[in-house]
Amino acid sequence: MMENTNTAIKNGQFDLAVFFKQNILILIGFLALAVPTIISLSKGIWQSDDQAHGPIILAIVVWLFWQVKNQIAAIDTKSNPIMGFALVIAALLFYILGRSQAILMFEIGAFIPLVCGLLLISKGWRAISIAWFAIVFMLFLIPLPGSIVDALTGALKGQVSHIAEVLLYAAGYPVARSGVLITVGQYQLLVADACSGMHSMFSLLAVGSLYVYITDHSSKIRNTLLILAIIPIAFAANIIRVMTLILVTYHFGDAAGQGFIHDFAGMALFAIALIGMFFLDLFLGIFLKNKVTNL
Repeated sequence: MMENTNTAIKNGQFDLAVFFKQNILILIGFLALAVPTIISLSKGIWQSDDQAHGPIILAIVVWLFWQVKNQIAAIDTKSNPIMGFALVIAALLFYILGRSQAILMFEIGAFIPLVCGLLLISKGWRAISIAWFAIVFMLFLIPLPGSIVDALTGALKGQVSHIAEVLLYAAGYPVARSGVLITVGQYQLLVADACSGMHSMFSLLAVGSLYVYITDHSSKIRNTLLILAIIPIAFAANIIRVMTLILVTYHFGDAAGQGFIHDFAGMALFAIALIGMFFLDLFLGIFLKNKVTNL
């Protein structure tokens, strides 16, 4: 199989038609699993606000594998069929269990060992090392269990509400809080699940990881700090969002706070967090560059 697959590279370029012809059975089998899952997700959780990023993540995963296709097809090393078939069998068992019992974590997660197994069978461990980020990025396709989401969302809502109350009170506003219920003037606002920032953090972690991978800075410290800063930046941006909605409600009324501004604040949150990450990247670039120069 390895010898036939190598002919998909002609003059240093990947020949898609040849690749499809040589791997038609594998592609049909893979699509037989993937298409029903994608259809189910499209009719199910991808229609919710919480998981609306799913199709975008899937498109990015496909693009990431497409970017490394030439490197993988050009590999001329021994495959690892034993480990590969073991992963494929395990993946199929997880897929069957997840599909039959409606356990999305198993059904979607099964594609990660499945892809790894197919790569090991055809190209060996070298292919895994080349496509590692695309494989890891597939984790963002897997929805977190409801119990974990509820626990994290509740904790985040409490912290966001508390910090927003403290900051606004210090600024002189008549604000009080009872749990996640914030009172400002004559208005009462409930910090809902969407305002916890849980899903924005998940989305920003995906975008931030992709940004770090694409920029591929030579400094590992810079890359690590950018990844670690994604969640705090998203958390801070969400506090700004909640405070903005409270201030709009206080000054312009409940209708203004729950209207266009409320929906726009969600997009603004994402934009603020991304801008914050970009500025942090610029700052780290200057700092680390100066540090290296001084040495």
